[in-house]
Amino acid sequence: MTTLPTYPVVRPGPLHGTLLAGTVPLFLGALLSDIAYGQTYQIQWANFASWLIAGALVFCGFALLFALVNLVRAEHKGGRPMAYFLLLLGTWVLGLVNAFQHAKDAYAMMPTGLVLSAIVTVLAIVATWIGLTNLRSGVAR
Repeated sequence: MTTLPTYPVVRPGPLHGTLLAGTVPLFLGALLSDIAYGQTYQIQWANFASWLIAGALVFCGFALLFALVNLVRAEHKGGRPMAYFLLLLGTWVLGLVNAFQHAKDAYAMMPTGLVLSAIVTVLAIVATWIGLTNLRSGVAR
């Protein structure tokens, strides 16, 4: 009988999962604020988006640190842990570029700020999906 090797599953802890899940509503709120600004041209919507992006970058930065620690601790560096880390890194870098774009004058940030917010939101959703899907996977004990 052939035995297959079992590898320990590296799961995000409760703090890591909370930080990771917190990035999606913040980036989504920034996207919705950008959409509202694009329709109304009320400057306060641009301010909301800037603050939401700043909060999302804090959450994403800490989740990125946890992902880096999990990647270093993982036995198999490729595959899902690497994809998860790279997606989070891309989310954070593009989120930082988005924050710089939103730091401009309110009229100068559109439409690039809206496009960046949409891209960053999609990246955050995909990274969260990948990061949280392995919470319940693994070998039954």
